[in-house]
Amino acid sequence: MSLITTDKQRIIIGLGQTGLSCARYLHRKGVPFAICDTREAPAAADSFRAEFPGVELRLGELDADWMSQVQELVISPGIDKRHPAIQAATSAGAALIGDIDLFCREAKAPIVAITGSNAKSTVTTLVGLMAQQAGLNVGVGGNIGTPALDLLLDPAELYVLELSSFQLETTHELRAAAATVLNVSPDHLDRYAGMQDYTLTKQRIYRGASVVVANRQDALTQPLLAQGVELRTFGLNEPDLKQYGLREHDGETWLACGLENLLPESALKIRGRHNLANALAALALADAVSIPREAALAALQVFPGLEHRCQWIAEVNGVSYFNDSKGTNVGATLAALDGLGATLDEGAQLILIAGGVGKEQSFAELDAPLQRFSRDLILIGRDAKLIAAEVSPNRTHFADSMQAAVAKAHELARAGDIVLLSPACASFDMFTGYAERGQCFVQAVEALT
Repeated sequence: MSLITTDKQRIIIGLGQTGLSCARYLHRKGVPFAICDTREAPAAADSFRAEFPGVELRLGELDADWMSQVQELVISPGIDKRHPAIQAATSAGAALIGDIDLFCREAKAPIVAITGSNAKSTVTTLVGLMAQQAGLNVGVGGNIGTPALDLLLDPAELYVLELSSFQLETTHELRAAAATVLNVSPDHLDRYAGMQDYTLTKQRIYRGASVVVANRQDALTQPLLAQGVELRTFGLNEPDLKQYGLREHDGETWLACGLENLLPESALKIRGRHNLANALAALALADAVSIPREAALAALQVFPGLEHRCQWIAEVNGVSYFNDSKGTNVGATLAALDGLGATLDEGAQLILIAGGVGKEQSFAELDAPLQRFSRDLILIGRDAKLIAAEVSPNRTHFADSMQAAVAKAHELARAGDIVLLSPACASFDMFTGYAERGQCFVQAVEALT
């Protein structure tokens, strides 16, 4: 059945969590739409048909002629816009947008927008907690937790959005009150033409922003600014006036803004220098949207960190176990190695469990921190041998399951050591996702006790 073209029709591409949120939003607005998915039997198909019995749903191969009939294609982040049928439809005049543009057309409250190769979920959650501590009605979501369009169901005074590069590909109308690219390291290079293409996609978050927050120690986060846009920076060095950084004072490391010391590192529950960078970025964003400093610092002192993100699990025989299963690229694992490695006592080592689907990354950058902090590397998953060929710690071990990897780490570790799961890879060769991988690690560690 063909659609009758009107100037308000949309086709949603992708029947996942984002696609469903788009369908519910357009239905609430009374906007006609159809939906399609490249899969023959997506998990949500039956529930979609029950919820929207009169809406056309097409599954399987995308139909370029059918998609060319409408004004806008609303594409889900997991669908590659380079698909030939999508390219043909856009060439015929269909505009390509995502859920974030639909959200921005209706959202009335200011938006804090956060992206980066790593740590965006942690910083998004932190800024949301800071706003809550200040008594604000805040909506937190996007690429984490609640889809952006579902946030519109409840009134909010502030929105805090985590945005992936896939979402930013089709975002044109963001105009955030404050926006940041936390860091940029190789990731998703199976989807992008190279690092320049990936970096430029991340930097789309700065378009129309009132305040830009950049990492002064990562040149790839620093934008070419339009006149009148305010730039604030954060970094793990001493800050200039109105910037955010670290300062040594009375034998302790302090979070600081300009000349003002704000909070000692010892007051934070989260560990590692990478988490100090996350705290500084969150403070800069909170200040940019006038969240009171007192509330922001109070939130920092109670935030325990996120599950699967350098999450402390247990101490067994004096050995600390950390779950960083969300470390799905080399940059994330580098941050975890450097952050936790810096906390080791003299003579102790960090035993890394890594491996999975490498996404065409180079793993050579892991060699230096492994040489510095580790005697033993334990590798799992499809690309374990590719990783082993690019790094050279003193000893490399292979395991065929998470349970075997944890057992090997337990055998090798001594009191004072750290065992870290930070795979630097995707998980789909062995697990349904990073969450299941992390849960398997946690279960294996708990079995040791």
